[in-house]
Amino acid sequence: MTTSKRFLWVLACVFMFSCNHLSEVQFQAEEGEELSAGQGTIFDTSENAFSLQIPTLSNEEGLLFFVGNSLFNQNWVTAPASTTARDGLGPLFNARSCSGCHFKDGRGRAPEFHGELNAGHLIRLSIPDPFNPSRTLPDPHYGGQLQDQAINGFGVPVEGGYEVDYLMMEGKFADGSSYELRKPMISFVNLKYGPMDAKVMTSPRVAPQMVGLGFLEAIPEADLLALADPEDRDNDGISGRPNYILQQDGQKAIGRFGWKANQQDLEHQVAGAFLGDMGITSDLKPSQNWPFGIDTENIPNGGEPEIDADDLQKVVLYSATLAVPARRNWQDPEVLKGKQIFMDAGCAGCHIPKFKTGTHPTIDGLSHQVIRPFTDLLLHDMGEGLADGRPDHEANGQEWRTPPLWGIGLFAAVNDHTFYLHDGRARNLSEAILWHGGEAEESKNQFVAMSSDDRQSLLQFLNSL
Repeated sequence: MTTSKRFLWVLACVFMFSCNHLSEVQFQAEEGEELSAGQGTIFDTSENAFSLQIPTLSNEEGLLFFVGNSLFNQNWVTAPASTTARDGLGPLFNARSCSGCHFKDGRGRAPEFHGELNAGHLIRLSIPDPFNPSRTLPDPHYGGQLQDQAINGFGVPVEGGYEVDYLMMEGKFADGSSYELRKPMISFVNLKYGPMDAKVMTSPRVAPQMVGLGFLEAIPEADLLALADPEDRDNDGISGRPNYILQQDGQKAIGRFGWKANQQDLEHQVAGAFLGDMGITSDLKPSQNWPFGIDTENIPNGGEPEIDADDLQKVVLYSATLAVPARRNWQDPEVLKGKQIFMDAGCAGCHIPKFKTGTHPTIDGLSHQVIRPFTDLLLHDMGEGLADGRPDHEANGQEWRTPPLWGIGLFAAVNDHTFYLHDGRARNLSEAILWHGGEAEESKNQFVAMSSDDRQSLLQFLNSL
C-alpha cells in the first residue's frame, strides 16, 4: 500500500467511525422518555386509552372521579325530570353530554355529510365591537356559537344548521411525489332567527382530546412566560406570546385552554362548555344565550344554576385527572431518527417537549411531575392558510395556541379517525404539517424538502406520542 493510499484508508476509517458515533449520539432514547406524564402515565393502547384516571389519585379523589365520569358521559335531559342532577338541557344546544363531543374522552371531527349532528364540531361566531376595535361581540341573533339542536315541545326552533364542503388543493414534495389538501368551506342553512350580522366572523372548531389537562394547568406560569418572545428578539422566527383573559375582578390571567388559549383554567373551560355546548348554567356562567325573539316565560330550566357548584367541581376533577398514555416504540431506531428530525426542523420551538409541573392547588398527583406534552401553550401566527380572521381575547385572527401532541398517535384507536388541526381539515399528520405557515413556515418547508424516508421517520415519531 502506497503512502497516499494508506492515508486515504485511515481517513475513511476515521470518517466511518465519526458517522457511527454521531448516529449513536443523536438517536439515543432519553431515560424515562416513555412516561408522557410522569406518575400520571398509563400503559394502554386500546379504545379506552384516554379514559383512565391517573394512578396516583387518593381513594376520595377516585370516588369523585367516578361521579365526574358519570356527569361527563351520561346524557343531560330536559327539565323538569326525575333526574334532577342532570336536567336543564338546552333549550338550545350542540350535544346532550360532554362525551357527545369528546367521545371516549377523545377528539371530535367535522361532519362527514350534510346534516350530520353530534360529531364534536361547532361554529364560533362574533362581530367587531364598534366602540372598541380590540374587542368582539356575539352575533346579535345567534350569540357566540351556533347551536344546531333544541329541546322538543316548547316551541323553540333550532337556530339553524351548517354544511362543510372542501376545496381540494394539490401540491408536490421536493422529491416529486404529490399530496392533496382540503380547505373547509362553511355555509349556513335554515337559519330560524333572521340573517346573521353582515360582519359576522366564524370559526369552526373540533373538540380536542381530554388527556393530561390537569398537568397543563400545573405548569408554572413563569415557565410559560420564559418561552414567550413576542418581538422575536432571538431572531429564530418564532414569536410566541400568551393570550390573556380579563377576569371579573379586573385582573388578567394567562390563557391555557381552548384552541386560542381563551380559558384561564379548567373550571372556566368546563363551565363554558356546559353553557355553550349544552345550555347548562352554572355559578360561573349563570345566563343562557337566548337568541333574539324567544319567549322565555314558559321554558323550564333545571334550577338556578342548572349544575350546582359541587357537581361542576366533580367534572373539573374528572377532566383534570384523565391520565396520559405512555409513548409507544420510543426506542425504535426509526422513531429516534424521527425525533432528531423533529428537533432539527425546529418543530420543538413551539411544541416544547418537556416541563416539570409545579404545585397543583387541589390535586397532589398532578404536582411535581416531569411531563412531555409537546406544547408551549402560547399563541403563534400560523399564517393565512389556517387563519379564521376572528380575534379571541388578545389572540388575532391568524394566531392559534400550540396544541399538545401527547396522544395524537392514538386517535385512530380511540376515535376511529385521524383528523387533525382545529377544524379537522387535515386527514392525517402529513397534511397537518403541510398546513403549517407563519412562524412554522420554515419547518413546513423543511418537511416538503425531506426525502420520503425522512418524512416517514418523522411521522413514526409523531405516531409514537
